[in-house]
Amino acid sequence: MKSKTINKEEINKFSQMASEWWDPEGKFAPLHKFNPIRIRYIKDNTIKHFGIKSKTKPLINLNILDLGCGGGLLSEPMSRMGANVTGIDPSEKNIKVAKLHAKKNNLKINYICSSPEKVNLKKKYDVILNMEVIEHVEDINFFIKKSSEFLKKNGLMFVATLNKTLKSYIFAIIGAEYVLRWLPIGTHDWEKFVKPSELVEFGKNNSLRLERMDGINFNPIFNEWKITKDKSVNYIAKFSKN
Repeated sequence: MKSKTINKEEINKFSQMASEWWDPEGKFAPLHKFNPIRIRYIKDNTIKHFGIKSKTKPLINLNILDLGCGGGLLSEPMSRMGANVTGIDPSEKNIKVAKLHAKKNNLKINYICSSPEKVNLKKKYDVILNMEVIEHVEDINFFIKKSSEFLKKNGLMFVATLNKTLKSYIFAIIGAEYVLRWLPIGTHDWEKFVKPSELVEFGKNNSLRLERMDGINFNPIFNEWKITKDKSVNYIAKFSKN
């Protein structure tokens, strides 16, 4: 059977919520709270890697590919920081929302309704974002493989996902979905969560070298997310292309 990345159930799930992408109080509220730490991590690590000096446009002229871009919550800040952004998502509704919001904010972002194995891209990218995506795809190794093919040599790929631990089941599913109701029930499937060792192996299989890996934990006292050493629930990895 031919490999694929698209999981129709996952696409339908997010398509049904597409109208709420930009509502900070809606179903994507946790992602809005989560977004600043993701943006900072990508920005700081990218600046360091490429030696960018610009203060006003820290990602100036970089070509960034945002895979599984949803409504554009990461694509837009990347564009504002000077990057040339292409956002890809298999949900037509997500792409429609992303295009409308970008137009409203006068941002030139190339949004495409497609998947990594189907999209026809003419160039390779400096940075690829796979943020909170791989736990929703059909074949993770194949997804990483197709993603890596779009990355320039010495380019960066950021992957953020959920670890497959008892703690992640308690916090990310029971806590976030059933107790706190931060997320709609059924948003995550623990069986699709990925251990850091597995992610590193997928990277090695596809010409990606792990540069660093960090945990991302929610601090209830300060009501914000922090980068930590604890990777038992959420974690983020930076890979470079061999």
